[in-house]
Amino acid sequence: MIAITFALPAESSQFIRLLQKPSFNSREGVESLRGQIHGRSVAVLHTGVGEKSCRAQIESFLRRQQFDYLISAGFAGALDDELQIGNLLLSENFSSPGLLGSPHLEFADDALFLGKLVTVPWITDSKSERAQLAKESGAVAVDMETEFIAEACAGHQLPVLSLRVISDTPTKPLPAPSHVLFDLEKQKTNFMRLALYLSTHPGAVSRLNLFRQRIGLARNSLTKALEKILRADLLPL
Repeated sequence: MIAITFALPAESSQFIRLLQKPSFNSREGVESLRGQIHGRSVAVLHTGVGEKSCRAQIESFLRRQQFDYLISAGFAGALDDELQIGNLLLSENFSSPGLLGSPHLEFADDALFLGKLVTVPWITDSKSERAQLAKESGAVAVDMETEFIAEACAGHQLPVLSLRVISDTPTKPLPAPSHVLFDLEKQKTNFMRLALYLSTHPGAVSRLNLFRQRIGLARNSLTKALEKILRADLLPL
């Protein structure tokens, strides 16, 4: 069985629709979704956003069952404009060499990049913040979970592949401040806070609509890439 993690259902919804014979599994307070794609058995886990939620979810998940390998999937923010919305990043620093070097990992796609990913405890907003983070880390993209997923996989001697799709860039940033878009403590959007922000910043409405379109593009790109991996499988039987 292959494990696939996403932070939130907003990242996984299109992929989950591909699952055949889907079923929910709940143990130790952790819920996962099981199913099959191209004859491969997969288990999908939503880790939540950030270290606290991710550590709690991933460790319980990995204790429950043996997996062939894990794909850490989801959205990431680009730290410069070399990466564009919908581009795919294979993280060279968080992926297991055996999976990263698999001859079956072939996309023949100019939108696939190999580079360094950095995990931080906050949602990266501004262009200057992204530039500073790129300078300090040498990374090309940022997320909030992969470091902890890779660490947990190492503890279980489980190969991991980090595959992230770019959802925002310095010139196409988030449409509103991060605390407005997502409540990290409650792990969801505070829609009253968002509505208040939109009422006092009417220009943000069009930015939010454009952002939804970009998210749809990113989700579609990620889903297609995951489907290609599962069709071939990185560790064929």
